Order: sequence, then C-alpha cells, then structure tokens
Amino acid sequence: MTHRAVLVAITLIIAACHHPSKQAGRSGPTPLQLELPGWAIADTSLRLDFPYDNPLTVEGAALGRLLFHEKALSADGSLSCASCHLHRFAFADSARFSPGMKGMRTARNTMPLMNLAWDHFFFWDARALSLELQAFEPVTAHREMASRWSEVCARLAQDKRYPPLFAAAFGDDRIDSLRVAFALAQFERTMVSLDSRFDRYFYLKQRDALRPQEIRGKDLFFTRAHCVDCHEPPLFKGHHVLNIGLDSAHTDLGMGGRTGLPWHAGRFKTASLRNIAVTAPYMHDGRFATLEEVVDFYADDVFTASPTLDEHMLPWRKGEVRLSMQDRMDLVAFLRTLTDSAFLADPLFGPPE
Repeated sequence: MTHRAVLVAITLIIAACHHPSKQAGRSGPTPLQLELPGWAIADTSLRLDFPYDNPLTVEGAALGRLLFHEKALSADGSLSCASCHLHRFAFADSARFSPGMKGMRTARNTMPLMNLAWDHFFFWDARALSLELQAFEPVTAHREMASRWSEVCARLAQDKRYPPLFAAAFGDDRIDSLRVAFALAQFERTMVSLDSRFDRYFYLKQRDALRPQEIRGKDLFFTRAHCVDCHEPPLFKGHHVLNIGLDSAHTDLGMGGRTGLPWHAGRFKTASLRNIAVTAPYMHDGRFATLEEVVDFYADDVFTASPTLDEHMLPWRKGEVRLSMQDRMDLVAFLRTLTDSAFLADPLFGPPE
C-alpha cells in the first residue's frame, strides 16, 4: 500500500476502533510503501532502508499522525508536535523561537520536517542518530512540552481511542514511550516532499517549469555561488554538521556544546533548502528573516577566520564567491522554485477528522 492510500486507511482504522469486531481476523500491521515519483525511485541516493525494529506500516503511521497532533503529550495539554511544526510552513515555525510551557521559548529555531526517511541524524547539533530517538526528547524537554512519559502514557491509555490503535500498530494495547516514539517516527517518514517546479524542470524535463531568471539562479547555485557544495540535490541538503562562518565568537557552540570538542564549535546540521521560501526565519537561531538576508550573508559576511570553519567553505576563504546584486536576486528566485505546494496543502498530514 502506498502512502497516498493512508488517508483512506486511517479513516477506516480510527472508525474500527469503536467496533472491535471489525478487527477480527487481522494478522498484523499492513506494510506501507512510500509513494515516490518515478525519477526518485530510479535515484540510488533515495533508496529507503527503514529500521528493522520499526518498519513502516499503515497502522503505525495512522497512530503517529494522531499523536503528532495530540496535545496530551504536553504537561498542561496545550501543545502538540504540530503546535511548533506547522504544516503550511513545511512543518517549521514562523517564529524565531517556538513557545513552550510556562511562557518559555525554545533555545533554537524549529527545523522543518520533510524527507526525514533519508536523514542520518537529527536536531541542529546532531545529537539524535535516529528519528525514533529524536521523537523522545521534545515531550520531556523543559522548554518544550515539559511532560513526563509516565503521565503521557497514562493519559493516552485513558483515552478510548488509543488502546485499539496501539494494538493495531504493535500487536497489543500496551502504551509506552518507545511505542509513542516509534509511531511518531513512522508518520514523520511519510512526509515526502519531491514535487517542486525545480523537480519538474530538472527531472521531468519540463523546460517551461522555470523562468529565465530562475534558470540563471539555478546555474549560479550549481556553479560559482557554491551553494551545491553543501546543499546537494535531490534532497538539497548534505549529511553534514558544519561551521559556515556565521560568527566570530560563538554564543551557541552547536555540536561543540554537546561533545565538548573545540573543533566542533559552531557546527550545526545542514538544513534542507526544499520549501525554503516558507520556512523563515533562517539559521539555527532564526537570525535572518528573509532569503535575501541569507544570500547577502553568503555574499558579504561569512567569517572566514573562524578556526573551525568547515572545508566546504574553502571557496569563501579563497575569496572566490562574488555575487552581484543581480546574482543575488537570481539566486533567491531559484530558491523559491524549490517550494512543493502540494506537500504544503496535503490533507494526509493534517489532524485526523
């Protein structure tokens, strides 16, 4: 079953929760295959390899979708994952720092959620090495949901919707933190975004999909602007944790704050540029409000004297990146072609009715 069929399947599963007899004869969760465009299926860099202990299933993704929008995960019942990861912003947040419990704010900008099935690590400082491990943290983080797993699981168990859904996804109705994280990870792996105007131009050869200015921006992106050095298609990100020369002195050590290693100072995960036009503000601390500001930074303000500057930034250190005002406008125009409008409005990812 493809992920496009999940929308119907979720409705049937939730409806069946109120009619146990309809579950009779089930032999286990239904395997779920992500629906990818033909060009992506042929791309060896997009091969999928799900964790052996958390295979993707219709029932698991259905449960994860409900949990993603479930405010009972937070201490006072006011926040869900979807409160900070907003669908219309590619599951990022338009605020620089997202609101948490008791008026607190997150320490870093909320990252968008898409194409996570291909990620190797998570969070800005790369501290989680799987999507399952990532899903554990926000529930108990004091700046976010500030809850306790024992209380969350008790609340879910008391909600008559959940025990049948956990049973359908995992074989019995036990509710624990591991299963919550597994279900959330399954749902988040269905968030595939590979249908932008760039994709139609580049992969499907629809030459009228991009305008002349956007094509000039594309050519810059892949050549002398050196954007592609870190943001490689098809995902437009690299599996890197980089110091890109944002600061002369680091107020946030990034990966270095986690590892304590001096050469990790100022290193942050390379974010995807897909849907970048709707994920403002930008960088780990949301310092840039617009794409124009981001491009101006790369053109004028990279701090090349940083001792931990990544080797990917060598063209900047050598003074090779020079962008005119027209170049900058062309680059911004191209970046906007990476928007996947269908993904941003897909009812598959919204709260179940």
